[in-house]
Amino acid sequence: MADTNRLKLRRQLVENYDNLIKHLTRRLGSSDFAYEALHETFVRLDGVPETTEVRSPADYIFRTAINIAKNRRKAQTYRVSPSEIEALIDVTDEMPDPARTAEARSDFQAFERALLQLPERPRHVLRLMSLEGKTAQETAEILQVSVRTVAADYQQALQHCAHSLNRPLLARLGGPRPRV
Repeated sequence: MADTNRLKLRRQLVENYDNLIKHLTRRLGSSDFAYEALHETFVRLDGVPETTEVRSPADYIFRTAINIAKNRRKAQTYRVSPSEIEALIDVTDEMPDPARTAEARSDFQAFERALLQLPERPRHVLRLMSLEGKTAQETAEILQVSVRTVAADYQQALQHCAHSLNRPLLARLGGPRPRV
């Protein structure tokens, strides 16, 4: 009965094991790497189909071990190193936690209530200048009032919103800035 590929290859590996390790170590530069590659080769020999013609079992085993070693090295280059993992773990999550989200919603709802309490013109002035980015002059022209009235309405709206939200008023309209 003719030997099957699996039997021929296994017999060749067992008979030339030391010689294969020596050649693989020289080729791969590491005896540990050579042993690992040859052991994985042994496992893979079961998968060689009978339809595959193996003319030189020793060369077939050696080439398979070399290919396995190359694939392992390539896979190792794609792996993340422990220091890279540490760096990724230290990245802070910039998404707000549920408590911050709830607090922001509450603040926004309080701001909306404060806006609704304002008279119509100061609310409109605040929207035009703060949200739409209009200047005091442009806002005055749109509302057909003086720039001084716009400044007063804007100041009133800001003070009312800051007071309603229990926040200090940070914005200033015109006038000299404090020296630092």
